[in-house]
Amino acid sequence: MQTDEPLSRWHGVLSTRDESALPDLIAADAVFRSPAVFQPAVGRDAVVGYLTAAMRVLGSDAFSYHREWRNETGAILEFTTELDGREVHGVDMIEWNDDGLIQRFDVMVRPQSALTKVIEHMAAELARMLAG
Repeated sequence: MQTDEPLSRWHGVLSTRDESALPDLIAADAVFRSPAVFQPAVGRDAVVGYLTAAMRVLGSDAFSYHREWRNETGAILEFTTELDGREVHGVDMIEWNDDGLIQRFDVMVRPQSALTKVIEHMAAELARMLAG
């Protein structure tokens, strides 16, 4: 699978902030890893939940990807955004399966103070989503 089409679909969902399109991008057995959670999230529903929360928490107008590195099965995307007055700097490491669906999504965030805010906001958003 070439990276261009799945990566283009990912960028499309982010640019429109269309949360409803996320399930169509995610493999049934996908895995999401983040420094904000101890255990990886496994399965489409769990991964969609975390990505939806992340889009809500980090997807402000300040969010942008700056650089990307690609290979045949995935990409690493460097991003920045702002959260509570702190610059959040990170990378999304995304791998696709043969069907062009996201199989693995790993997030790295720095600095520590920004990560602390991300964890706080993600926990609140996930709790709100589960309550609703």
